[in-house]
Amino acid sequence: MRTSTTIEASGGSWPETVDFVTEAEKLGLDICWVAEAWGSEAPSPLGYLAARTERMLLGSGIIQLATRTPMAIARAAITLSQISQGRFLLGLGPSGPQVIEGLHGVPFDRPLSRTKETVEIVRQAAAGEKVSYTGREFQIPLPGGDAKPMRLSMRAEHDIPIYLATLSPKMLRLTGEIADGWLGTSFVPEGAKEAYFDHLDAGLTASGRSRSDFDICQGAEVAFAEDEDALRAMVAGRKKELAFSLGGMGSASTNFYNNAYSRQGWADVAAEVRERWQAGDRDGAAELVTDEMVLGTTLIGTETMVRNRLRVWRNAGIDTVRLYPAGETLDARLTTLGHALDLVRDIEREPGR
Repeated sequence: MRTSTTIEASGGSWPETVDFVTEAEKLGLDICWVAEAWGSEAPSPLGYLAARTERMLLGSGIIQLATRTPMAIARAAITLSQISQGRFLLGLGPSGPQVIEGLHGVPFDRPLSRTKETVEIVRQAAAGEKVSYTGREFQIPLPGGDAKPMRLSMRAEHDIPIYLATLSPKMLRLTGEIADGWLGTSFVPEGAKEAYFDHLDAGLTASGRSRSDFDICQGAEVAFAEDEDALRAMVAGRKKELAFSLGGMGSASTNFYNNAYSRQGWADVAAEVRERWQAGDRDGAAELVTDEMVLGTTLIGTETMVRNRLRVWRNAGIDTVRLYPAGETLDARLTTLGHALDLVRDIEREPGR
C-alpha cells in the first residue's frame, strides 16, 4: 500500500501545517491531499507545498465541482502539474447540497452529469485540444454568439491522474468508468464489497479495465492506545464526530455519509442518529454510536490492533491508505504518523506480498 494524508489550510496554524507536510515527506509519506470543505480552497496551498516539497505527490482532495467552471479546474490542474513537475493528482467531487447551495448559492442538481462532463472537458484541455463540448451541463463555446473553440496557451507536460470522491452507487460506477482512482470515505472493509466495490467494479468492467488499472485510496484516523482504558477513552471521544457525519453532514434530505453507513450494515442506527441530531439532541445521537462502529471505520487501537486492521484494509483491496494521525501537538501527530508508516511497511514486507 502507498501512504497518504490530508490537510486543510484553514485547519490551524499554516506554518505548522507546512512543517507537518515537509516532515511527513522526510518520514517517507507518498502523497499529501489538500481538502476543501467550507473553509480554505485547495489550489493555493498546493502551489505553496509544491515549492516546499521535492518527492511526494500532491493532490486536491477535493476540488468541489460546482464552485468552478470545468476550464477553471483544468487551468488550475495543469498549472499545479507544471510547477510541481508532474507531482499533481486532481481530486474532484460533487460535495453536497448544504455546501454547494447553502454556501456558494449554485444548484446541486445533477452531480452525475456534471462530474462526467467536467472530467471530459478537463482531459480535452490537458491534451492541448481546442475545447469544443456540447453536453447537458456545459456548452463550450457558449452558443448564440461569435465565439469559436479555443485551446489553452499551455498543455499538460505530465500526466494528470483524476480521482473522484464519490459515495452513491451511480457515482461509484461512474468513478470506475472514467477516473484513475477513488477517494473513499465512511469505509468499513467488512461491508465494502456491496457498498462500494461492486459498483466501482461494474464501472471498471464497462470501461474495459480492472482493479490493477485503478487506485483505491481510503482514509481513516490513526491513533495508538497504550492500554484498554486509553482505548475506551479514545473510542468514546470519537462518537460525537461520527454522529456528526451521520446526522449533520449534508442537508435535511440528503446525507451521503448516512446512506453509505446504512449500506454497510448500520441502517437502523444511522437513521436514529440522524433523527436525534436533526432534532438538536447531539449528545443523544452520540450515545447511539457503538464502539463497533468507531473501531470499524478507524485505525484506532493498540499497536497490534492497528497492525491487524491495516492488514484487513490491504486484503480488502486498498491500494493507498490515507492516514489522519491523532495528536495534540505537531510532534505528537508526526510520532503517530511515523509509527503508522512503519506498520504499513512491515505488513508490505510480510511473506507472500
